[in-house]
Amino acid sequence: MGKRKKSSRKPAAAARIKVPLDTSFTCLFCHHDNSVTVRIDKKEGIAQLVCRVCDQRYQSKVTHLTEPIDIYSEWIDAADEAQRMRESSTARRSAASSSRPAAPARSADVDSDDE
Repeated sequence: MGKRKKSSRKPAAAARIKVPLDTSFTCLFCHHDNSVTVRIDKKEGIAQLVCRVCDQRYQSKVTHLTEPIDIYSEWIDAADEAQRMRESSTARRSAASSSRPAAPARSADVDSDDE
């Protein structure tokens, strides 16, 4: 006699292909593709990001869940924050220096008339 078919039998699960996340990225400063690499040392709790072309570096603390894309995103955020701070400090300096009387601009025509 033959086997009975089980109606409660589930279909075979298809093998899921795990797509690996990127570990090399585009540099924010020199714009070279795949020049930035991220090394994560989970024992030390530190991740280092280095551009092979322009030698830009970034270091951050990590947890057991941190991936290289997380460190790259933190680097982008830190660079944006540094840019904002730089722009706000130059705006403050220019406002403070505007209270001083400006020196008269000397042109090349004025110097040539003196001779």
